[in-house]
Amino acid sequence: MTLRQWWRDLAMGVRFAFAGGREGWVRALLTAVGVGLGVALLLLTTALPSALAVRHERGDARADITYNEPTLKKADNTLLIANASTTFRDTDIRGREVQPEGARAPLPPGVGKFPAVGEMVTSPALKSLLESDDGKLLRERLPDRIVGTIGESGLIGSHELAFYRGADGLAAQGVDGARLTRIDRFGNPNPTESQSDPVLVLLVLVVFVVLLMPVAVFITAAVRFGGERRDRRLAALRLVGADGHSTRRIAAGEALAGAVLGLVLGTVFFLIGRHIAGSIEVFGQSVFPSYLNPSPLLALLVAVAVPAAAVLVTLLALRGVVIEPLGVVRTARPARRRLWWRLLVPLAGLAMLYPMIGQGRDGGDFNQYLVTGGVILLLVGVTALLPWIVEAVVARLGAGGLSWQLAVRRLQLSSGTAARMVNGIAVAVAGAIALQMLFAGTDSDYTKSTGHDVSRAQMQVSVPEGKTLAAAAKELAETKGVRRAYAFNEGFVNDGPGDNAGWARVTVADCASLREVAKLPSCRDGDVFTSHVAPGTDEDSASRQNADDESTVAARPGKKLWFETSEDTEKQSPVVWTVPKTVKQAQSIADPTGYRRVGILITPGAFPAKAAAGVRGEIYLRLDDSLPDAREYVRNTAARINPLEEPMTWVSVKRNNEYSTIRTGLFVGAACVLALIGASLLVSQLEQLRERKKLLSALVAFGTRRRTLSLSVLWQTAIPITLGLLLASVVGLTLGAVLMRMTDTTVRVDWPSVLSMTGVAAGVVLVVTLLSLPPLLRLMRPDGLRTE
Repeated sequence: MTLRQWWRDLAMGVRFAFAGGREGWVRALLTAVGVGLGVALLLLTTALPSALAVRHERGDARADITYNEPTLKKADNTLLIANASTTFRDTDIRGREVQPEGARAPLPPGVGKFPAVGEMVTSPALKSLLESDDGKLLRERLPDRIVGTIGESGLIGSHELAFYRGADGLAAQGVDGARLTRIDRFGNPNPTESQSDPVLVLLVLVVFVVLLMPVAVFITAAVRFGGERRDRRLAALRLVGADGHSTRRIAAGEALAGAVLGLVLGTVFFLIGRHIAGSIEVFGQSVFPSYLNPSPLLALLVAVAVPAAAVLVTLLALRGVVIEPLGVVRTARPARRRLWWRLLVPLAGLAMLYPMIGQGRDGGDFNQYLVTGGVILLLVGVTALLPWIVEAVVARLGAGGLSWQLAVRRLQLSSGTAARMVNGIAVAVAGAIALQMLFAGTDSDYTKSTGHDVSRAQMQVSVPEGKTLAAAAKELAETKGVRRAYAFNEGFVNDGPGDNAGWARVTVADCASLREVAKLPSCRDGDVFTSHVAPGTDEDSASRQNADDESTVAARPGKKLWFETSEDTEKQSPVVWTVPKTVKQAQSIADPTGYRRVGILITPGAFPAKAAAGVRGEIYLRLDDSLPDAREYVRNTAARINPLEEPMTWVSVKRNNEYSTIRTGLFVGAACVLALIGASLLVSQLEQLRERKKLLSALVAFGTRRRTLSLSVLWQTAIPITLGLLLASVVGLTLGAVLMRMTDTTVRVDWPSVLSMTGVAAGVVLVVTLLSLPPLLRLMRPDGLRTE
């Protein structure tokens, strides 16, 4: 067999695909659409590393407040920059106040000119929000006049909310390198490589494999669209003298044509999706179209692999089909599928993963090749086992209504086609179940309790120097949506000068606020208490020890204590305070932050006014949760009190950022794969109906009710999808258990996630079936028997 003959037969197949009449190009178009959808998602996946890298580079390029010790002195090329970030309805807004100190001060990336005082430049998304009705509350917080927009080079996403506003007098607020700093250039001066967490790397690997496997399955299924009609056309070639090998290569040429056309359509779909990506936000993440540039090497791999897979799949599919001059031997009873080799595929996957069981985080990095290969083989095992299971089950189905019998008989004749249609969704569900189990098992490692009691308070506001605690508390208490404000001045006292002096925590608050941190015998303004953890309480000993360590001074009546009024030891002018003889004992309880305060509790009437510089004000707020924008009203008030201090919104748990990013990436990818699943299933269903057009028309002509035929189509979809979801659940649970053992996590099944994954898959199939009913009704007409 010469290469020239191979090329000639493949070229003939390509000509048949585009010049073989309506049947040829319709099949080529269906194949191209199915392949194109998969190629578009593959190109998007190959572009993701580039998008993430560009986002990281943009973030590093605009880095300014790096929490380094301030070392720069004022110069012609320096810039004062302060953190003015805020939050609006759970969306972070990156904000900076800028004050150039010379003509050569560095401009922020994407900004052409410094805004003056009372002016600001914003991202396009923030500008749109501020100009909309939804941004009315935010506009109160950011009243500056918008004089420009931040360019793409200064943003990490098209929907990012960011601004720079002009400021004056920032130096007087104290350059500390954290809240306010002085820089002479933008960018991270000390980039560091973070140590990768083996479990997080494992999660990333599994996420990519799970998201890409359904795409590969759909592409291989798409190149087999219209197989029965194609085989009948190939019989005509046998009649004019072509041998069996030539007809197979011609068939491969037809598939090649559809795959190449699919590459073209996939590129078009990708470019359209790339453009749309710049105008949408998914799970709080957005990108610019320019970020989505596939790696040339990976794009070339897709361009070569897809046509090669089309040819290979077609040749393998025709091995069991005998094409003769007078027809195709497909109606005879096929040989039973063998089970043994199908079981070897998932077993081989388990064997690859077995060496890493029990390794956990402390066992070093997981072998990426073994992980990838093992997960792929387990998921491929679904596609290998499902045809055997469908064939074995439908062979035993029989009695039932007319629609049931029509569906069962059709499945018995072409169980392989039915299995191919649901292979992709079964693989997706199996992978999703495994990932959900892995995420559920490792969630506790990356989700920590904050200790905050969100039933007692939901926000915390820090009071800046120069603002009295009472005035700030009154302003916040009168804010719309605030039910109660608990105000505390917090600081420390020493029992003598020098670094070796003993110290104690001091809390200054009114009686109502002090009752939130301690059990008081009685309280009125002017009282002083010493707070301690009562012996014999049911709290754990570690917590009691931590509380006791917070005080090394016994506040006895008549004892002299020193308030430190400045962090600079050279400028300190300690205020001496004597513990009154009327000091009372109080029992510490957990405050709203979950912390037990021990030390000295002072009401405002007993607190020396000269020591006010040595304490810092904190206000805890209880909100009216029935008011949706209560937090926004608080943020607006807090911005008037201190523009450079973002109020803290309390949560009961806090999740690791990297872990959250991976989980968000999974949700974004799953949304894309689900869209692909739905579109590909619909194309596959329409192709199946098109092939049975004459059969459906004949049944209607003989008096079969359309309702019966519609129900039969529903049963033909429901039976294999039910079997596929059951198999996917078993494989997904197995893979999930293995992954959890690899991470040294206790194996437990997250049944709500399992049921939700299968439910979503079943819902997608139901929607596709409903969408295919209108074309089905059009096909069920007697004139469908007309032929040329």
